[in-house]
Amino acid sequence: MSEAWLDEVRWSRDGLVPAIAQDAASGKVLMLAWMNRESLALTARERRAVYWSRSRQALWRKGEESGHVQRVIDLRLDCDGDTVLLLVEQVGGIACHTGRERCFYQQLQAEGWVTVEPVLKDPGTMYGPKAGA
Repeated sequence: MSEAWLDEVRWSRDGLVPAIAQDAASGKVLMLAWMNRESLALTARERRAVYWSRSRQALWRKGEESGHVQRVIDLRLDCDGDTVLLLVEQVGGIACHTGRERCFYQQLQAEGWVTVEPVLKDPGTMYGPKAGA
């Protein structure tokens, strides 16, 4: 498959595009990350989510440390061409580095942001003692 399809993505000035990971079975939005041209091409080729870490300035394969890989079922591009949607099978049921099912575990309530979803696995067991909640 030619990679000309990558030219249709509207990359930001810094060469990135937001990528939303959604559970293919439940429809739950799991997380948002960033992709550059290389990570999107690798994701399509490997059928496994590969993101670009803005903090580390490096590629990262989702689950490379935790084992919670995202197997890509389908890739979509939005109508403006500036956001990618990955429909995934979330291996192990944990997408968030905090040990939760998804990164969107805080809900705005009258008293402010409230954690409404439980930790399923201690981040320390996935990443070591430096992992944060």
